[in-house]
Amino acid sequence: TQTDACLTKQYEALLTTEGVTLAFAADGVRRLAEIAWSVNERTENIGARRLYTVMERLLEEVSFSAGQGGPERLAIDAGYVDSRLADLAKNEDLSRYVL
Repeated sequence: TQTDACLTKQYEALLTTEGVTLAFAADGVRRLAEIAWSVNERTENIGARRLYTVMERLLEEVSFSAGQGGPERLAIDAGYVDSRLADLAKNEDLSRYVL
């Protein structure tokens, strides 16, 4: 089902205020969910809160540089998610520490 206030739309709206346009592809959202589920399975299961922390980690660099010459448009697809979160998803010790 679709929601009006889903996490992706919240981040799109937040970063739009800084001049950054996010475009979430379906495969990117799916990969985010897979990583959140995987980390929950291997560490403490904190449910949907894990998705929030994974999303924060995914966009931390963009959020930090928003409005300061960073990218103005960013496509979030499975490849981008993997490039930013692959180590986190594979490293259980890092997953426990960061998330």
